[in-house]
Amino acid sequence: MSKQNLTSKQNNKAMQGEGNYTAAKEYDDATTNFVKSGKVGQAVKEAKPKNAQEQKEMLEAEAKGRARAKPEGANRNKAGH
Repeated sequence: MSKQNLTSKQNNKAMQGEGNYTAAKEYDDATTNFVKSGKVGQAVKEAKPKNAQEQKEMLEAEAKGRARAKPEGANRNKAGH
C-alpha cells in the first residue's frame, strides 16, 4: 500500500464522527448521477405496483413507516438546530 493511500484512509477514518462523510458523499454523487442519467421516469414506472395486492402491501408498508416517523415539520435534529 502506498503512503498516499494510507494517508487517505487515515484521513477518512479521522473524518468519521457524527456521520460517515465518505458514504454520504458517495450516496450524493450516485444520486446526482442517477438523476442526470434520465432514468428516473423509467424507475418510477418500474416501482409502481403491478396489481391490487402489491398496491395494498405497499400502502400498508408506507403506513407502518409513517407511524414510526416524527410528525411532519417536527424538529428532527437532536441538537435542536
